[in-house]
Amino acid sequence: MSAAPASARHEVLVDVATLAADLQLGGLEDPAGGAPVLLDVRWELGRSDGREQYEAGHLPGAVFVDLEAGLAATPSAAEGRHPLPSAMAFQSAARGWGIRTNSRVVVYDAVGGTSAARAWWLLRWFGHPHVHILDGGLAAWVRAGHPLEAGDVEQGRGDVVAHPGGMPVLDIDEAADLARHGVLLDARAAERYRGEVEPVDPQAGHVPGAVSAPTVDNLADDGTFRPADELAERFAGLGVTEGRPVGVYCGSGVTAAHEVAALASIGVTAALYPGSWSQWSNDPGRPVATA
Repeated sequence: MSAAPASARHEVLVDVATLAADLQLGGLEDPAGGAPVLLDVRWELGRSDGREQYEAGHLPGAVFVDLEAGLAATPSAAEGRHPLPSAMAFQSAARGWGIRTNSRVVVYDAVGGTSAARAWWLLRWFGHPHVHILDGGLAAWVRAGHPLEAGDVEQGRGDVVAHPGGMPVLDIDEAADLARHGVLLDARAAERYRGEVEPVDPQAGHVPGAVSAPTVDNLADDGTFRPADELAERFAGLGVTEGRPVGVYCGSGVTAAHEVAALASIGVTAALYPGSWSQWSNDPGRPVATA
């Protein structure tokens, strides 16, 4: 499997130098002048101090996005820990972040994009294509010598309209079928896939037929996405070949979005299974594989 043209990567990612120049040219206080809306999606499994981290230092002008409140519906055993929000709920949240119909959006976090990708995916799912992930996130911004600001930021209310269906998804039955007849990638840590540990969900293991593909392996040591040729080689080794349908799941549909983004950056369209392991493992009628 060969890497796609650089244009595919540029449709998903923006580097720090490009963003810094963009912000200076457009002006943070003038969205109509072309500056992107910045979303800070500070979230990690097992932590609840995202807002505190944001308020201590964030990209100038960035708005904090609460993943639990703005990027997911109410959790349940039937739907998983982070179900997709309704169009109305997401539209209200996105307008509160200042996103307008013609806004360009850049999302970032402090974990290599593995939580920010959820915002990237949802914006595209709800029909807003002008969104990019900051490659390397907060660490890359600081490493380049750019400033941070403290405190909170409030944007003027946006007018974006949410229309679901802009990205492919899998329900639980479709995920089971894809594991048999296509490629279903499990983006969780390998030890969770093997069933050695399970910190949050009721059963340990994986969907039978799924392939272990930890999201963190999409990243280089500095937290940026690996080069396109390396990603292409990685996914080819996992069975992703031209014309073969691909889907991704994780614990609850968050880090799987990062894997969808990595695949998109090399020109591969992958479906997201939003319910992921948190839904599958709560269904006593679903088989579980280990090792």
